[in-house]
Formats: sequence, C-alpha cells, structure tokens
Amino acid sequence: MKPDTQADAPAALRAQALSVGALSAIDFTIEPGCILALSGPSGSGKSRLLRALADLDPHDGSVALGELTQTGVTGHRWRQTVMMVPADSQWWADTVGEHFPAGAPNDLDTLGFGPEVMDWQVSRLSSGEKQRLALLRAVAHQPRALLLDEPTANLDPDTTAIVEAWLTGLARHHRWPVLWVAHDPAQIQRVANAHLRIAGKQLEAVPCS
Repeated sequence: MKPDTQADAPAALRAQALSVGALSAIDFTIEPGCILALSGPSGSGKSRLLRALADLDPHDGSVALGELTQTGVTGHRWRQTVMMVPADSQWWADTVGEHFPAGAPNDLDTLGFGPEVMDWQVSRLSSGEKQRLALLRAVAHQPRALLLDEPTANLDPDTTAIVEAWLTGLARHHRWPVLWVAHDPAQIQRVANAHLRIAGKQLEAVPCS
C-alpha cells in the first residue's frame, strides 16, 4: 500500500545521544525497510533500550522517525507509530477478538490461525500463540516502525522460519525500520541488515554473520 501523505511516508528511525539505565551516548539510524539486530548479555539493557525508544521509560537524548519527534507528539500517538512488541505481551480482555477492534487481521492463516481464533479465550492460548497474535495485533495498527523484543523466543524452529519470513517481507514491503532483539547468531544472519551488540555502556557494530 502506498502512503497517502508525506506524514505516512517511509522514514528512518534515529536515536541521538540516547541514555537509559547504564547505557549512554547511544546513536544509531535504521533506514526504511531495514532490520537492525540488537544483541547483548542478559540484563545488559536491551529491553530497556526498546522501552526508551517507545517512550515507555525515562531517558535522555532524542528519538525521531523522519520529521516526527518523540517529544513532539503524545506518548500514545508515538507508540501507535513506533510500535513495540514486548517479549511478554499484555492481554486486557477475555477473548482474542476484543484485541482486534477492526476485525480479524490479515495474515491469520500465514501464522497458522483460522478465523475462529477471534472467539478463543486468551486464557487458553499457549505462549507461542500469544507471541504470534501479539505480532499480528501490532501490525494491524499499521505502524511506521517496529521494535521487536525476541519475537520468536517461544516458537519452534518451523514456526520461527515462518514468522521470520513474514516479518522481513512486511518490513521490505512497507519500508518499516525495525529493531529486532535477538540472541541467535543464525537468526541475526537470516533477518538483519546490520547488527549492534551491547558492550558495557555502549553499542558496538558487529557483522551479521
């Protein structure tokens, strides 16, 4: 789908002099349609960095998506535009369908679901089903950038391959900048255009392979 206005046009996601937690002076740019992998030891601040980019945690520095600045819009609008999918998704209603007010999303079948999933109780979902449906929910909001915290952590290898292909295809088609937290070097090699690793308080560029 082509953007209707300049405001919806593909744009780069940029962080400048970003500091959150132990991390400081973080600078990077994710160009439209590119996937930047982020890795680092457990507890090094990967999730907190994503939360800062989503304007969920206090931080210093600036974040922008093209001409749209994080400080120039409400937090709600920013998070609708720069959509974060956490490792543990939140579910606030009883049924799956209540989380999709516009109806069944596209690509249900691609991720292994039929339309009946909209009537399922959230309480019956496995961790892998929740993870896939959380991704579908994020995409259904038509974001302009994605922040993904280990989006395949609860999936088996076959389903992981399906989700990787689906997400990378969407990023290319819509030209979304994507930050993808990952631990598996093989996955990083498959999906990422670039790779940053947390080393102490900084990020260092490392090969994707």
